[in-house]
Amino acid sequence: MFSPTPPPAGTTAAVSNRSGTVSVRTTEQGLPLELRIDPRELRYGGQRLADEILTLCRRSAMEAGARRRDELARDGMPAEILDQLGLPTRTDVAAAQAIEDEEEPTPTSWMRPL
Repeated sequence: MFSPTPPPAGTTAAVSNRSGTVSVRTTEQGLPLELRIDPRELRYGGQRLADEILTLCRRSAMEAGARRRDELARDGMPAEILDQLGLPTRTDVAAAQAIEDEEEPTPTSWMRPL
């Protein structure tokens, strides 16, 4: 009897929303591998939750891509090749996060139910 072989190890990243109630772990292509949703998020409706999950998948994919770029750069791959692969830099990740932070409305209260 053969034991199942695990999938090949790839670069992944996990991100959460600001309140920590939704988190995803994805591959560098944005494929979700793990999703955690606090039950309190369900009160906002399916469309809002779906939008939040997609946003987090994009952020996670960008972070995983930057990690992959860092790994390949450490292994000696030239920056020109990394650019052609379309892998984001840490600066790209930070700029995208800054834009999202500006667009996201600030909460009306920092209090959370117990």
